[in-house]
Amino acid sequence: MGRVSIFWFRRDLRLKDNTALNQALSSEKNILPIFIFDEQIIGELPKDDARITFIYDNLLKIHQKLQSINSSLLCLKGNPFEVWKELLQTYAVKSVFVNKDYEPYAISRDAKIENLLAEKGIEFLSFKDQVILEENEVLKKDGKPYTVFTPYKRRWLELFNPKKPVDTLKEQNFHQKKIPFPDLQALGFKKSNIQVRAYNLSHIANYAETRDFPNLDTTSYLGPLLRFGTVSIRYVISMLKHVDHVFLSELIWREFFMQILYHFPQVVTRNFKPRYNGIRWINNKDDFKRWCEGHTGYPMVDAGMRQLNETGYMHNRIRMITAGFLCKHLLIDWRWGEAYFAKKLLDYELSSNNGNWQWAAGTGCDAAPYFRVFNPMDQLKKYDRNKTYVIKWIPELGTDAYPAPMIEHKYARQRALETYKRGIVK
Repeated sequence: MGRVSIFWFRRDLRLKDNTALNQALSSEKNILPIFIFDEQIIGELPKDDARITFIYDNLLKIHQKLQSINSSLLCLKGNPFEVWKELLQTYAVKSVFVNKDYEPYAISRDAKIENLLAEKGIEFLSFKDQVILEENEVLKKDGKPYTVFTPYKRRWLELFNPKKPVDTLKEQNFHQKKIPFPDLQALGFKKSNIQVRAYNLSHIANYAETRDFPNLDTTSYLGPLLRFGTVSIRYVISMLKHVDHVFLSELIWREFFMQILYHFPQVVTRNFKPRYNGIRWINNKDDFKRWCEGHTGYPMVDAGMRQLNETGYMHNRIRMITAGFLCKHLLIDWRWGEAYFAKKLLDYELSSNNGNWQWAAGTGCDAAPYFRVFNPMDQLKKYDRNKTYVIKWIPELGTDAYPAPMIEHKYARQRALETYKRGIVK
């Protein structure tokens, strides 16, 4: 068997406009594409997790496309380090191409595999792909990372150089061999009943005016697709007509939180601002259960949680309301809510989930001030005045079957303010 170069799919499940794949096919021949279901990640997920089904379905599409040109996607499962040791025994590998991942686990994983390959004299080539500007490209004049969004965004826009997506592939340079593709059951999974929706960019032109109203259903549904890379960030931005677009700001927030996680990995388990380490969370398990199930007696909170549980989606404005309610009204540690969202959200991404939960709790970088406590009933009047959204998810609303508010807002707000004040480390 001749030597192969390997392209390793991770968070980039597409053939079009895939930076490392383009580089591999442009510079080498006999490119073998692989994917590894990482047991260290998927081991904690249910067998019918919707994200696994989504990943599998997209891998199968890639494999079928490659089959049409007499190639294949090699789909594997296991501990990546052990899988790579077996690959090196099976194939004479010349070089390995990947798109960079910036999360702590991924950085550690890639370092181990790069060292393994180096011992064999094999190149490990990594490329920027899932972001426009990566961890060390947007820095302050002193070389330190930004921890406030507005100046970060300003600098990001100064550095931004729009690039057209690349769609041509040197298909003839793929490894020419047909390899069987495992079915979902053989990999140990079950098909989920929850579907990832197709993205919709038709509402972007009016995004600034409509984005806060969940009943309008005008969000893009891009989250899961960007998370798993079935569409490129360059393509999405190429669809925007001007660079001061509000939608672009949301994409910049995504990169802001990515670089925060990269430079401050402690945020995974700790408050970004240590001054809030003294907060005495109540962490009542029964209260948490009511929040999770959408039985708090506050319609905007309950509708959001029920939408999340049933579909894996939640509107962005509602995420702010539900997260703020858990932390401020119920005084439950943001880490509890973050972990629950991580289990349920189809677009779960560690950096954004962590960053937004700490924003809601007031403990993160550039967070909402701790004394900002959303009134869920005011939010309902402002953003779902006709109750279209909440009635969709709470059919028993207005009947005796729907509970009264589990805590009075004015009392909860005062308790939160006092608890935060006492907890601040001077």
